[in-house]
Amino acid sequence: MNWSLSFEPLLSWPLMAALVVPLAVLALAGLWLRRRGAWLRLAALTALALALANPVMLDEEREPLKSVVAVVVDRSQSQDIGDRNRQTDDALAGIKERLSRFKQFDVRVVEAGKADAVEDRTQTRLFSALDGALRDVPPSRVGGAIMITDGEVHDAPSGPPDLNAPLHALITGHEHEKDRRIRFEKAPRFGLVGKPLDMTYRVIASDGETGPVDVRVSVNGQQVSVERAFIGQEMPLQITVPNAGRNIVELAIPEEEGELTGINNHTVALIDGIRENLRVLLVSGEPHAGERTWRNLLKSDASVDLVHFTILRPPEKQDGTPINELSLIAFPTRELFVEKINQFDLIIFDRYQHRDVLPILYYDYIAEYVEKGGALLIAAGPEYAGAQTIARTPLMPALPALPDGNVIDKAFYPRLTDLGQRHPVTRALDGSNAEPPHWGRWFRTIGVEHPEGEVVMKGADDRPLLVLDRKGEGRVGMLLSDQGWLWARGYEGGGPHVQLYRRIAHWLMKEPELEEERLTADGRGMVLEIRRQTMRDDPGAAQVITPTGKALTVKLQKSEPGVFTGSVQVGEIGLYQVANGDLTALAHVGPVNAPEFQDVVSTDKILKPAADATGGSVRRLATASGGIALPAIVPVRASAQASGDDWIGLRTTDDSVLKALRRVPLFGGFLGLGLLLLALGGMWYREGR
Repeated sequence: MNWSLSFEPLLSWPLMAALVVPLAVLALAGLWLRRRGAWLRLAALTALALALANPVMLDEEREPLKSVVAVVVDRSQSQDIGDRNRQTDDALAGIKERLSRFKQFDVRVVEAGKADAVEDRTQTRLFSALDGALRDVPPSRVGGAIMITDGEVHDAPSGPPDLNAPLHALITGHEHEKDRRIRFEKAPRFGLVGKPLDMTYRVIASDGETGPVDVRVSVNGQQVSVERAFIGQEMPLQITVPNAGRNIVELAIPEEEGELTGINNHTVALIDGIRENLRVLLVSGEPHAGERTWRNLLKSDASVDLVHFTILRPPEKQDGTPINELSLIAFPTRELFVEKINQFDLIIFDRYQHRDVLPILYYDYIAEYVEKGGALLIAAGPEYAGAQTIARTPLMPALPALPDGNVIDKAFYPRLTDLGQRHPVTRALDGSNAEPPHWGRWFRTIGVEHPEGEVVMKGADDRPLLVLDRKGEGRVGMLLSDQGWLWARGYEGGGPHVQLYRRIAHWLMKEPELEEERLTADGRGMVLEIRRQTMRDDPGAAQVITPTGKALTVKLQKSEPGVFTGSVQVGEIGLYQVANGDLTALAHVGPVNAPEFQDVVSTDKILKPAADATGGSVRRLATASGGIALPAIVPVRASAQASGDDWIGLRTTDDSVLKALRRVPLFGGFLGLGLLLLALGGMWYREGR
């Protein structure tokens, strides 16, 4: 029973004061002047005031509330090292058993580090988990918090934590753990393809070790060098960016005997390769309607440096005009095709015919340029089928198809071949899925015989229209019509000339995204996505090696002609190796060099300031015998000490909840009325005498 006195006035307090205060002043004045009956008047006034104040005795039945204790369990990937998970499980079971003995504690167990969100898996965020567990609990009811962790906590507060109760940390792992790790210090996000890129890195040893160590440098899975580094020092590194798009630079150091883990013995940097301006040489045999289409397309691309010549005055054209009076630029044939030919990424012959502008030997130089890795595009017109065709020059070995002498002037819709529906250059061209295609017609096809390479588009009478071929290390394309300008002019609705021409040019210049056989992988969240481009009907399954060496098989499904995709939910953050046939690819899942793997040595230093600020403690679980030593749990008052050598304290609360209430009015009923009448009657009686 909890008795207390309360007042439930019949009038408002201001009104009661206005009524009682003047009477009290008169009564007190009577006492001061020693008037007869002053004491009786004061007693009557007091009785009246008490009646109006209506005092009530309250009997409250209350149920005490429990203190809330949060047990935060670290389930991050660093806990997978050694026997930390076993220590964690044993400690959690022991703590729950000890807490179950105390009915005054409400225990909330929350696990951190295995959330679906990637950012919650790459860092150990125990204080965020603690805040979530106690968000709905008043501060007066928080009994304390117990964290079971290896001590590598990434959201520890710099000052005292927002916790009005003791914080205790139980550290897994072992003292004097040994580990080495490597990290990038400076790693630019972008680099020019084929150019050196400067980076720096550092090897760190937890025990203060110094000395040299070998560092293996790999780019896109291929080892490029082995560097000699000194532990603790920032070391320079220079690599050459091999490809446009994403490149993965990996550094790895050998795992030392007795080292805690090898998971942080490598580090990666993602670098986007950017091509310098591509140099294209466009040689037009004569002015024609389609010449401007090629020129406008190449000039509109900011990444292309275009050199364009049109043969306006061939050698056989002699009209007697002095050379010094001609406002024409002489064709620098030797400079372009001998001295600087290897500086061009692509050479385009647009309706070009052999008219002695180029010495016959120069065609051999062009063929050699292609054989050694250059790119050549022939945009053929009627000249290709004529007597002065370039197919009758030393360029012939580099050509994918020779003319048969026919020029077919016949309306047709350019169509994709079965091969073209899967080829990256022509796959899914806008309008190609309909029959007839949703684009305008062309009216000329140049006939060829026995085309080599891949015929990806066909023209009139199903003759080859676009042929792509590889010659040695280089590539050659042949467009067997000069009618593409009709699409550019919007004839019959036009067509995807920009899309087609650009893809042809970039395939010739070996753009990775346009390779027929290509394997790529990427991490999105905690999902590994695999994409396989192929000209085959079924590339088979992909083989995946996880960062810890586990093998997975991912089935690839056809998503569109020539493209197969697959995905798999993964649980590890790091670098994955993907293989399919002879192709391999690398992909990094999760943030690069996540804090979770930067330092994996267990420590009590990070949580100690927060624990000391709350009156808590930090202690290791492991014993010399290989087991764990759990402290005893003691309920303590708010002002008492909360830790000792072998025990930890959790605060109990004085909060309670009201279950029932009984009211006993002191001036209620006949008793109150009788006392009031007695006081007033006594006053009147005395005044009447």
